[in-house]
Parts: sequence; C-alpha cells; structure tokens
Amino acid sequence: LKCLVRVRRPRPPRPETPCPRRPIAAASAVLPDAMSTLESRVATLEENLNQKIADYDEALDTIWMLLAAALVFFMHSGFSMLETGCVRHKNTQNILAKNLIVVTVGFLCWYIIGYPLAFGAPTASEPTRFAGANNFAMDGFWDAPSSFRNWLFQGAFCATGATIVSGSMAERTQLKGFITYTTLMTSFIYPIVIWWGWSGNGIFNYTDDNGVSTSMTGTPLMDFAGSGLVHLVGGIGALCGAVIVGPRAGRWEPEKQEEFEGHSIPFCVLGTFFLWFGWYGFNPGSTLEMHSVGAANTAGIVAVNTTLAPCVAGLVVFFLRAKVCPPRLLDVGGFCNGILAGLVSITAGCGFVKSWEALIIGFIGGFVYQGASMLLRKLKVDDVVDAFPVHGACGVWGLLALGFFGNPDETGGNGAFYGGDQISIQIFAVFMIVMWVTPLSIAIMLPLRLLGALRHSDEFQEAGADLMEHSPPKAYSQQTASPSKETAM
Repeated sequence: LKCLVRVRRPRPPRPETPCPRRPIAAASAVLPDAMSTLESRVATLEENLNQKIADYDEALDTIWMLLAAALVFFMHSGFSMLETGCVRHKNTQNILAKNLIVVTVGFLCWYIIGYPLAFGAPTASEPTRFAGANNFAMDGFWDAPSSFRNWLFQGAFCATGATIVSGSMAERTQLKGFITYTTLMTSFIYPIVIWWGWSGNGIFNYTDDNGVSTSMTGTPLMDFAGSGLVHLVGGIGALCGAVIVGPRAGRWEPEKQEEFEGHSIPFCVLGTFFLWFGWYGFNPGSTLEMHSVGAANTAGIVAVNTTLAPCVAGLVVFFLRAKVCPPRLLDVGGFCNGILAGLVSITAGCGFVKSWEALIIGFIGGFVYQGASMLLRKLKVDDVVDAFPVHGACGVWGLLALGFFGNPDETGGNGAFYGGDQISIQIFAVFMIVMWVTPLSIAIMLPLRLLGALRHSDEFQEAGADLMEHSPPKAYSQQTASPSKETAM
C-alpha cells in the first residue's frame, strides 16, 4: 500500500530576490518629462490630423468645383445646338463659329482683365464698391492656389453671359462687330456686375465695419447662381443687339414668315437637354464648396429646385401655345424655351426657397416668358432664339421672386411673405444692371452699326453667311447646293 501512495514532499522555499525600486524622489523627477513628451506627441498628432482634415476639405472642394465648372462649360454645347437649330441651314457654320469665339475670346479676356475686375480685391488698400483691381493675368494666384478653381468656374459663367447675345443677333451680324462686343462684354461689362454682387465688396453685398453683410439699400442682395448677375446681363445685351442690328431682311413680311423658321427642331431639343444638364453645375456648383454637411444639403435642395421649376414652366408655355396663343398648335420649340425660362427663373432663388415655392416661381416664369416673347413680336424685334424673353425677362422675375419667397428661419431667405424686407435690394439690383448694361451696349453697337461693321447687307443675308465667308460653303454634305459666291453677290 505504501508503494501505491505518492508521498508529496514539500518543496524547499525559493530564495527571495529583492525587487529594485527607484526612490520616490527619482520617480517624481521623471514623471513631468514623460508627461511633457506625451503632451508634445498628442499636440503633434492633433496638428497633423487638423492638417489632414484641411487638406481633405480643400481637395473635396476642388473636385466639386472642377466638376461643376465642367458642367457649366458643357452648357456651351447646348447653346451651340439650340442656336443652330433656330437658324436657317445656310447660317449654321456662322452661328457655330460665334459660339466658339465666345468661349475662346471670352476666356482670354477673363484671364487678362475680366477676373481682376470681378474678383480681384486689392491687398494693399481698401477695395472700392465699383470694381476690383488685382490678379491681372492671374498675378498672385500661386500665393492662393484655390483661386485657380474659382477662376475656371466663374470664367465659364462669364462666357455663358456673352453667348446669350449671339443667338438674338444671329443670321445678320458681322463677325468683326460681334467679336468687338464679346470682347468688351467679357472684359468690362459683365465683370463689373459680378464685383457688385459676388465679390463681397460691391454695392450689392459687402461687409460693414461691424462685420455684418449689407448693401447700399441695407439688405444684401440674394442671387444664388445668377438670374440677375449673369442672365439679366446677357438678356439686356441681347435685346440691345437685336434692336440695333435690326431684323433680318424680310423678317416681318407676311408672305415670308415660313422662310425664317429654324431648320432643326431636334437640335433645339437636344440643346435644351444639354443646357438643363449643365445647369446642375451652374446652380448646385454655386455652393462653391462641398466639405460640410450644410453645403451638401444645400446642393441637394438646389438640384431639386433646378429640376422642378423648368418642368412646370415648360408645361405652362406648351399649354399656352397649344390652347391659348395663336396658332394654337403644339410648339416643341416653345416647350424648349419654356423649360429654359423656368431654369433662369429659379437660378437666383434655388438655394433659398422650398420645392413648392420653386414650383410657383417656375409657373409664373412660364407666363413671364410667353408675355415677353409676344411683346417682342408685337414690337417687331427680331430675337432669333428669344434670348431676351428667356434670360432678360425671366432674369428680372428670378431676382424679384426672392423679394417674396424664402423663409428666413428654414431656408435662409428673406421674402415678404415671411415678414422679410428683401424686395428693395432686389429691385435696386434690377435697376442698376439695366442702367449699366443698356447704355454701354448701345455705346458699343450703335457706332459699329453706323460704321457698317455690325450688320450684313440684304444680299449677303439672302445668300447666307456659310456661302459668303465660310469654307466649306455648306454645313451638311447632303445640303442642297447653294449658288456660287459670285452669283450671290
């Protein structure tokens, strides 16, 4: 039995190894150094994190602005197609050449002097309320690289304002006269208005000594994406051009009305969709940033409003021309211009109104466009693409609409329907824009007309600009052969 029982013998005790301990005084001396090192590391991490966040925000804003600028630039393809569809086939290349000139000449003028007058706040002196005076030919941009994206985005806007004029004066305007006006529009007329409203230093919107946004009338202007600052400027220029250059030869002779119909309704429809698509850069892109939830939400409601207003405006015009206005037939071209009228009408208020308010603004915009279009015909003003009714009349309505709509507690508006006092500055802006663009446009175009540098002769118009000054002499390979230039002359 003893063999079967395991006897557990006690282990001998291990010798105790003394644990070295630092004196309390030594530990107290080391602890502050460790804490200081830890605090330094935390501060460095925090600084690096903040820099990463700032870099991320800057990159996100740049991507957003470049995307928006590309969409706005794409609008020129829409203008080109729409204007091409509205002219006769014998002037197709000519109107396309003018659209290309607007973009190329316009951006060069914007580079040299347009942007400095529109956004070039001086650094060494107090800015004036009239115009900017800095960053000529991008001087100083490398000190603030974010200026490059703003230059591109706003430059696309500038060219848009100028191309509005080309359509109204189509088929009878000389190229040299049009280039002259485009140069002055993109170099001086348009940039000054932009300084007034969007620079933060102009008469429509500046910061007073107390850091409060104000204007010459008290309340700062609201024009989110340019119903007035962009479209009204172009619309007034278009009206002046159409009046001064005069109607196309034979335009108002009753027996020749059908001769002046546009040659391609499909181009008009495609051009309208191109413009509508580009408007999603024009309006949502005017948030100018996309690194915050607030900016993202604003862009969302802006895009929704940019969808709803043209829908109702287009349907209003389509119905009016089908059931109310002679000849009471379905007018696809009118439908297209109604859509554009709704887009222009909501451009000022797209970021300040609710969706149901956008529907009302678009609904009224349809009537504004139709009324203005009928008035021009009554006065025998030959606006080939209805540029003034779309951009001028609806640009006025877009500005004035913000005097009535927009809840200050929910959308940041200041409309009279909610107790706001926005209407005074909106009216003042309309008045100032009209009084600025009209006399300058007349001062440019009227001398050109008197000097014979603006309007083509009746014989030239009859033959068509493509035959008279373009190579090849026709835009379409299957187009009916035109008479020779010698025969036309």
